[in-house]
Amino acid sequence: MILKKIACLLVIYAFLSGCSTKITQQYISRSPGPKREFRAVWVATIDNIDWPSRKGLSTNAQQQEFRTMLDKQQSYGMNAVLVQVRAASDAFYAQSKEPWSEWLTGTQGKAPAPFYDPMAFMIEEAHQRNMEFHAWLNMNRGTHKASKSIIKDHITITKPEWFLTYDKQKLFNLGIPEVRAYITNVVLDILRNYEVDGIHFDDYFYPYPVANEKLKDETTFKKYRGSFKNIEDWRRNNVDLTVKSISDGIRAIKPKVKFGISPFGVWRNVSADASGSATAGGLSSYDNLYADTKKWIQNGWIDYIAPQVYFSFEFGKVPYQNLTDWWAKNTFGRHLYIGHAVYRVKAGSNETGWEKADQIARQIRYNRAKPQISGSIYFSAKPLSKNELAVADSVRNLYAYPALPPTMPWKDNIPPNAPEKLKAQKASDLGISITWELPSAKAKDSDEIKAFVVYRFNKNEKINLDNPAKILAIVRNEGKPGYVDQNYESRKSYVYAVTALDRLNNESAISNVISVK
Repeated sequence: MILKKIACLLVIYAFLSGCSTKITQQYISRSPGPKREFRAVWVATIDNIDWPSRKGLSTNAQQQEFRTMLDKQQSYGMNAVLVQVRAASDAFYAQSKEPWSEWLTGTQGKAPAPFYDPMAFMIEEAHQRNMEFHAWLNMNRGTHKASKSIIKDHITITKPEWFLTYDKQKLFNLGIPEVRAYITNVVLDILRNYEVDGIHFDDYFYPYPVANEKLKDETTFKKYRGSFKNIEDWRRNNVDLTVKSISDGIRAIKPKVKFGISPFGVWRNVSADASGSATAGGLSSYDNLYADTKKWIQNGWIDYIAPQVYFSFEFGKVPYQNLTDWWAKNTFGRHLYIGHAVYRVKAGSNETGWEKADQIARQIRYNRAKPQISGSIYFSAKPLSKNELAVADSVRNLYAYPALPPTMPWKDNIPPNAPEKLKAQKASDLGISITWELPSAKAKDSDEIKAFVVYRFNKNEKINLDNPAKILAIVRNEGKPGYVDQNYESRKSYVYAVTALDRLNNESAISNVISVK
C-alpha cells in the first residue's frame, strides 16, 4: 500500500513539476511585496534585439533560446511577457496576411524550417510558466531602416499610396481610412487565431521628429480633413480613430483580452498645458507624436497604459518622480504600469543617475508606495539578463514571492467557484502530496479555471490570503489537480488551502483547509 502511494506521488510530481510556479528561497526580500502586481518584460524582435539572437537560426535553436529566456525571466519573478510579433508589417506567427519576418528566418516571407508557428509556441511556453502572453505590435512601420529584404507582394509594394517615406522608412499614413481598417484587421486576425492574453502597442504612432525632414501628408490632410482646421489636431484624431477601432474590435471578438499601450513617457509638459506634468522634456506624445495618450485611458479605450518613464530620479528635466506622480493622478480607473529603462543601467554611465546600482530598485519601491500604480514592465529581456550592476538580482529580490496580475473588474468581476475536497498526505521523503477537485459547478459567467493558488501556513497561524509569502505555488489547470510540496521541514505541521483563478485573475473563495503533521 505504501509503495502504491509512493508511486502515485512520483507520477503526480513528474506531471506537476513543469507547470507550476514556486518561490525561490535564495532571494527572499524582507518585505513580501504586494500580492497583486503586473511584472513584465518586453521581448523585442526588431533587428534581433532580444530574440532570436540572430536571423536564420534553426527551429530548434529559436525554441531553445526562447525557453531559456523565459526561464530566466521567470526566475526574476515575472508573470507576463510582451513579445513583439509584428515589427514592420511582418509576422512572427503563421496565421497572418503579412509575410514572415526577416528577423526570424533571415528572409522576409520565408517560413521557419522545420515548420512551426512561433506565436503558438511562445503562448504555450509562457502559459506553462504561468506567465501572461501579450502580443506586441508596431502600429506605423511598413519598413525599418534595418530591413534587408522586402518581398514583391509586401503591403508597401502593393499599396504604395498608403505609405509616407520618413527617416529612411516606409510608414503607414494613418490619415487614410483604409489604412486604419487594415491595422485593425491585423489585430483581429490575431484574436481569431491565437489565445493571447493581451494586445500591446508601443510608442510609434506618427514618427519621432527628425531634424530638417518634413512629414509629407498635406495631400491626405486636404482630402480627409473634414472639419479640422490644422493638421496637428487632424493627425491626433487619426491616431485616436485607430486606437478606438482596435479597442472596439477587441471588445466585439474577445472582450476578455487586455488592450494596452506603452507611449513615450511625457504626455505634455506643464509649460505647454497647465494639466501636463512638471517636466521639461524635449518631446511629448501629444505635441510631437500626435498621440493623445491621456485621452485613451480617460475614455476607457485601453485597459492599461505603460508610459515609458525612461528617466532617472536625478534627471533634472524629467525627474522620474515628477512624471510618475503625474501618471498616478491620471489613471481614470484603469491600470497604470511603469516602463523601466533597464538598458540604461551601466557602470560608469554618463547618463545622470544610471550609474547607480539602486536606480531600478528605488523606482520599484517608489511605485509600490502609490496604490494607483499596478506594476512594471522592463525594456528589455536581454539587458535585464546581462545583470549590469546586479539590476536583475535587485528585481529578483523585490519579486521574491509570486504575485498575481491585478484584476480588471471593468472586464470581468466574477470569480470562479472554490476548489473542493482538498486532501494532503506525506509519503516517505518525496514530499507532501496535495490534491483537490474542480468545483462541482462553473462560475456564473461560465469561465474556465486557468490556474490554482496553493497556500501554506504554519500550524495555528492565521489564514491570510493577502500575504504573498504564503503562496506555495501557482499550478496551471491541466490534468488532475495537484501539487507536491517538497520544501518542508519533517517535524513541522502545516496547513494548506487552495483557490482558483480565471482568465482575468479573479480569485475564488478558499477551499476547505487541511492540516498535515
